[in-house]
Amino acid sequence: MADRIAQIAGQLNYPKGLLSGQVAIITGAAQGIGAEIARLFANEGAKVVISDIDAAKSKEVADKINSGGGKALAVPGDLLKDEYIKELIKRAADFGQGKIHIIVNNAGFTWDGVIHKMTDKQWDTMIALHGTVPFKLVREAAPYFRIKDGEPRNIINISSTSGLHGNAGQINYSMAKAGVVGLSKTIAKEWGPSFGVRANTIAFGHIETRLTANKELGAFVEVDGQKVALGIPGQQKQAAGPVPYLDIPLRRPGTATEAASAVLAIASPLSSYISGQTISVTGGRNM
Repeated sequence: MADRIAQIAGQLNYPKGLLSGQVAIITGAAQGIGAEIARLFANEGAKVVISDIDAAKSKEVADKINSGGGKALAVPGDLLKDEYIKELIKRAADFGQGKIHIIVNNAGFTWDGVIHKMTDKQWDTMIALHGTVPFKLVREAAPYFRIKDGEPRNIINISSTSGLHGNAGQINYSMAKAGVVGLSKTIAKEWGPSFGVRANTIAFGHIETRLTANKELGAFVEVDGQKVALGIPGQQKQAAGPVPYLDIPLRRPGTATEAASAVLAIASPLSSYISGQTISVTGGRNM
């Protein structure tokens, strides 16, 4: 899909890339979908700001983009800390010589539990990371979006089919990701009329990342010293039946590159009249 977008861009006279000259903050960009978004954005001429709690991986992604001829800046830190959000916006604006054009609120993970066993810590962390953090980041960036300079401004908030349809064992994640839809629509309605800011939500289905890999592989994140295991138990996957991905019409999960390509498509001028929408990237699941 990325190659096809590049081909279309050339046909529409975007020789330097669909996002040439734009500055984009991408959260959760040190691996997985976020890293692919950063790579594709940089390929299309954007100056990308890599935001992630993992400093080493953030630097690795930025270095790879820069060594390939792109422009990237790693600004690692904890999005749950207000001081980091302020630093991120300031450094992004400095990197962009006073301008920021795109924010992709992608950072996040899951911390599952059934309703009657869900702890306050599990609930509060998911609501904060997936709901409050995107709001605070957008609020902090307001001076760079509420301007009239004729340049495009674009906010993309990442949701999930769990937010659109709910999911057993994910009441905290589902609640937060459902809220993201309202966040995007409100930004579109407030900042669209006077400033031309577009805001959209992209809801991913089953994408191959560490969040959907076998839990037994041992991936985890750490929250206040507590290890939170990531992934789906192998036994749960086996319980789905002998035909894999039967609930997905394309009969396969999506790749990180396919997910990132959808974000690029919405960020690009090819989607210049799309705002306030929720785009499902699911291989046809949940139709």
